[in-house]
Order: sequence, then C-alpha cells, then structure tokens
Amino acid sequence: MASKHQVRQYIAYWFQLGKKVLIHNGKEALLPQPVIQGDRYSEEFESCWQKIISPDSGDCYLEGTQETIAQLLTPGWDVSPCGRCEMPVPIKTVGMPPELCPCNDLPNWPNTEVPQPRSPVSSQSRLIEIRDRLQRASGQ
Repeated sequence: MASKHQVRQYIAYWFQLGKKVLIHNGKEALLPQPVIQGDRYSEEFESCWQKIISPDSGDCYLEGTQETIAQLLTPGWDVSPCGRCEMPVPIKTVGMPPELCPCNDLPNWPNTEVPQPRSPVSSQSRLIEIRDRLQRASGQ
C-alpha cells in the first residue's frame, strides 16, 4: 500500500517537472511554484496538498494519468520507480499496472543533463550525519 508520504512525494516530484494536478474532476489545475523551499516543501506545495486530499476537491489526479489520488491512498496501490525514467509512478499491487507513466508526454524526459526532482533535504541534518560518520571512522 502506498503511504500518504509516498503519494505526497510522488506529486511533489512530478510538480517539479511541470505536471499539474487536476482537481474538481479536471475543472481546476494546480501547479505550485516553488515546490521546495530550503529543507522543506514550500507553503504553496503544502496548500496544494491540502486541497488535493480534501474531500471537497472531488476526483484529483496527476495530469496524464487515470488513477485518482484517493485511489492511490488505498491498499491496492504502491509507488515505485518507473522503468524508463526512475520517477515515482503508481503500481497496482494486484492486477494489471497502469498503461502509461506520467513521463510518456514529456518530450525531453528522461534527461540526464539536468538535476532530477528530489525531496527536501535538511543541510544541517546531513552535515551532522557526515560529521558523526567521520568521527566514528577516525575512532576505529
């Protein structure tokens, strides 16, 4: 089963490539900018995420896909890397997988020349981890 965290990350990664989330059964499109701000998701992204998971938003889905976000949050779905581009894609845990990856209509993707979409990173936490690893290595 895809966790709320995995689905949220899936949406964030595709937002970074310009994919929109359609809400209210396709009547409104969301694409926050920026998606990441420092070591966390931006306020714009968080606001969009709240709209996406709100029952008042009706069916919500990533542009170019057929699965609703609500479906992805059920036990029948998981999120795994695409075999073509390594981006997160929904995978049915039972039955046939979705027909297409959201990357199917991005003409210049995958593109190894540009940075890949990512999750927020806390520089402070990463530096502390590196320091601790160096201290353990020098003590051995």
